Formats: sequence, C-alpha cells, structure tokens
Amino acid sequence: MTWIILILAGLLEVVWAVGLKYTEGFSKLIPSVLTLAAMAGSVGMLGLALRTLPLGTAYAIWTGIGTVGTVIYGIVVLGEPASIMRLTCIAMIVGGIIGLKVSTV
Repeated sequence: MTWIILILAGLLEVVWAVGLKYTEGFSKLIPSVLTLAAMAGSVGMLGLALRTLPLGTAYAIWTGIGTVGTVIYGIVVLGEPASIMRLTCIAMIVGGIIGLKVSTV
C-alpha cells in the first residue's frame, strides 16, 4: 500500500507542476486552487509513505515520477522538443526509479 501512496503522490506532483503553468503566477483562481490542492495532497501522501520507506528512496522516486511525468506532458501536450538526448535522460531517470524500488526492502 505504501508504494501505491508514493506513486499517487508522484502523480499529484505532476498535476501541481503542470498546474503552475496555468496559474499565471497564481493570478487565476481556479488553476491556483487546484494547483495548491495538488501540492498539499502530494506532500501529504509523501509524508504518509515516509512512515515506512527510507527518506532518500521515497523522495527520489517522488521527484522522479514528477520529473518524468512533467517532461512527458510537455512533449505530448505543449509540443516541447523530444530530442534523443532528452529522451535518453528521461530513460535514465526511469531506470533510477526502478533501481531504487527493486533495491528497497
């Protein structure tokens, strides 16, 4: 269950990271409220996961999910470049996430 909570926390990190783009400096009410709610949920769920997971592992996986998800959103939705170098770097982050999960008891 802890891993599911951590994955959900990472997905909420993607939501708030993407949401920041749409708040326009927190000048738009609805995107700002949704972004702040996603932030609170993401950090809250990370805190729950930290009850049983090692800090370094949980934090790295949380930020890794957020990073990969945000880059994918940028490429797919915002038309950001999908160069070989960017995709290779994202693949290395995914490899790191998998390696941390596999090596954590």
